[in-house]
Amino acid sequence: MDQKQAAERAEEIVHEAVDGMSPKPTLKRTGLRPLGACVARDDGGSDDRVQYRLTYQLTGVPGSKAKTLVRQARDAWVKLGYKFQSSDTDWSNPFPSVSMRTEPDDFWMTALTGVVDRAKGEGLAAISVTSPCFAPSSGSAADSAALQYTQVDERAEHRALDHSSRIYDALHARHVLAQEGEGLSTYQDSEGAYVHHAWSTQPLTEEESVRAMDRVKTYFETAGWTVRPFSTGAGVPVIVARHGQDGSIAQVAPSTTGAVRVAVTTPAARAESASA
Repeated sequence: MDQKQAAERAEEIVHEAVDGMSPKPTLKRTGLRPLGACVARDDGGSDDRVQYRLTYQLTGVPGSKAKTLVRQARDAWVKLGYKFQSSDTDWSNPFPSVSMRTEPDDFWMTALTGVVDRAKGEGLAAISVTSPCFAPSSGSAADSAALQYTQVDERAEHRALDHSSRIYDALHARHVLAQEGEGLSTYQDSEGAYVHHAWSTQPLTEEESVRAMDRVKTYFETAGWTVRPFSTGAGVPVIVARHGQDGSIAQVAPSTTGAVRVAVTTPAARAESASA
């Protein structure tokens, strides 16, 4: 297998899940990205194989239908004989996720529901497919580009995580395990590639939330971020800040559950030039 064949098979697996869906979503591709080095070989030797992940958001449908789309993806893959990674999901969860794998070629795929509005039960369905490890064609232009992209992506990931860590210190509130739609991800649009890191604190009281937001606003201002608080019409204002050097955008927002939600988006290309 090579990169082209891996991408084509990943696309096929996505369409196996999507083509029969109702309502019909619009596919928004958020990237075909190399994941870097694979796990070591069983014999303990070095492993220079690579693998790729293809991700699509399923847009253009009401947020209330996201769970339905994830279930339909699961049903389509089950009919094709694909296997669950562990077990089926808990469908009482308003924001479910399903992890499966193909046989015999061993692609791994996930259909999940990212949270858009927890109070209303609205989400955004997405599908990602990860190829098995394969040996790159020696010296090809595609391999060189993939290596360069991985290095850029890693730099941006470090910057996004570093910003998140400093925001965490400023909030001075414990975080919780990543929910659906949170964690580290990448996407690409017409303007470039980006790394996105999202996470949440544990629920806070209104007073605790006010103090936490004051602390993070002070951090942004003293660290040279451009800060823009704006009101949502309910409770403590949301803070959006921009880092002047690497172009990262951070959003810190209290939620109706009491948790403070943090999202940091870092441009990959800008991260590369900044660290050069």
